[in-house]
Amino acid sequence: MRDLARTSDAAPPEMGAEAVGLVNVTKRFPGVVAVDDVSLRIRSGEVHVLLGENGAGKSTIVGMLAGLQRPDEGHISIGGAPARLNSPLESLAAGINTVFQHVMLVPTLTVFENLVLGDAWWHRPPRALIERRIGELRRDFGLEVPLDAITGDLSLGQQQQIEIARALLRDSHVLILDEATSMLTPRGADELGERMRRLAERGLAVVFITHKLSEAYRFGDRISVLRQGRFAGEIAPDALAAMSENAAVDEMLHLMFGSSESAVTELARPARPRGASVLKVSGLSTAGGPEEMPLTDASLEVFASEILGIAGIDGNGQKQLAEAIAGQRPVTTGSVTLEGRDVTGESVGRRRALGLRYLTDDRLMEGSVGAFPVSENTVLKEIGAPPFWSYGLERPSRIAAHAQDLIRRFSVRTPGETTPIGHLSGGNIQKLLLGRELSGLSKVVVFNKPTYGLDMQNITASRQRIREIAEGGMAVLLISTDLDELLELADRIAVMDRGRICGVLANDAARPAEVRTAVGRLMVGEAPSGAAE
Repeated sequence: MRDLARTSDAAPPEMGAEAVGLVNVTKRFPGVVAVDDVSLRIRSGEVHVLLGENGAGKSTIVGMLAGLQRPDEGHISIGGAPARLNSPLESLAAGINTVFQHVMLVPTLTVFENLVLGDAWWHRPPRALIERRIGELRRDFGLEVPLDAITGDLSLGQQQQIEIARALLRDSHVLILDEATSMLTPRGADELGERMRRLAERGLAVVFITHKLSEAYRFGDRISVLRQGRFAGEIAPDALAAMSENAAVDEMLHLMFGSSESAVTELARPARPRGASVLKVSGLSTAGGPEEMPLTDASLEVFASEILGIAGIDGNGQKQLAEAIAGQRPVTTGSVTLEGRDVTGESVGRRRALGLRYLTDDRLMEGSVGAFPVSENTVLKEIGAPPFWSYGLERPSRIAAHAQDLIRRFSVRTPGETTPIGHLSGGNIQKLLLGRELSGLSKVVVFNKPTYGLDMQNITASRQRIREIAEGGMAVLLISTDLDELLELADRIAVMDRGRICGVLANDAARPAEVRTAVGRLMVGEAPSGAAE
């Protein structure tokens, strides 16, 4: 492994020169083009902000620059020359270091041990040299790195400083900060912004990935925007310097979400009258973890024949909301009521029996057991209950008949009910799980990213099924990171940011562009300009 006492193999580029770039890069995964013919130039001495919705291609680009993935077409350039980064080690040797959103340190080791982890094993770690260089980093960049502290005892902000220090000890020329402020306090984010500025002034190329447009404006020199895997546009340093924050935010929103009235109108759903209140959530909060956003004081109401969409950048408490409603996650405060009945203290099974159903976003690992046959997966949430069990004994013929019925009604493509569910495609697994949730007495269905990872045909079919569920009188809570999906399906859209519901907007078919802009602003932490209820 690389010796921290040595510099990287790559020569540092001159200020303003290209440090690393992507040239017509395309990266495909099964069923999706994650990055489509993207070209970027990352320059020395700049903080280059990379913006885009979930699924826009940012993480894939980070993975390629970090040596975790390779482009299918196009190439990466180092200092203007084509290069291949076949592994993280080669990326480090090229002077590229990545600080990922989730801290990649060993919590039980000391800070010093984390700094030298992966260093040359054949000699003792150069403690004196590292202490001297840490002193320089403290003086030059304000990094506080207590070498003998246990890493897990430090705050997230302190651990992030250790990650940055580790990159600087390797004499990196390019520093990628992936969602580095997502778990920091506002003060911590400002301190990181100051450090990025100092790093750029010393000649580093800093790639800063964020969803927060105010941070992009305050910290960035150049802003590039990705949309649906393609390069949507750029705000160059001269243009950015001449803009007010409001003007820059408007331009970023335009690049991220578009503003074509005709394009949005095609997605806007027709008006649909709603019925009585079915699901009501009041002041719901959950506990958070070290790298998990807690749900805080969430309140919402879903009515019969209504689709209430939940928008937001992934990781802002949507999964916690869904699991708390379904009974899979304990709540610290607040209540969940179903048709006026308080079910906050009820089990998952009891809520399900009362008509509250939940379709998880993790269809294979959480929603099903891949090695089990299709038939058993259709009754996973009914184990021990009639008519599929009698006096504790399984009734295989009843289970098989139930599975065959779901396969037929939901058009699941499978050789038969005895096929392991893990052998099916994602779309067919999703159809089967949806059938499972809609069997019996269903009053409200909570969907968590129901079309994530599906191909276009299955996305269209799933959306049509959700629409039909609402038209049939059920209440639907639809959590999605695809704004177009919400604009197409939802009657109202609530937006989550940092574990809170920060606004609810009517999805008015008469003003779709205004709704898109207002939702987009809330998603990235900006105040809405209208369309609120």
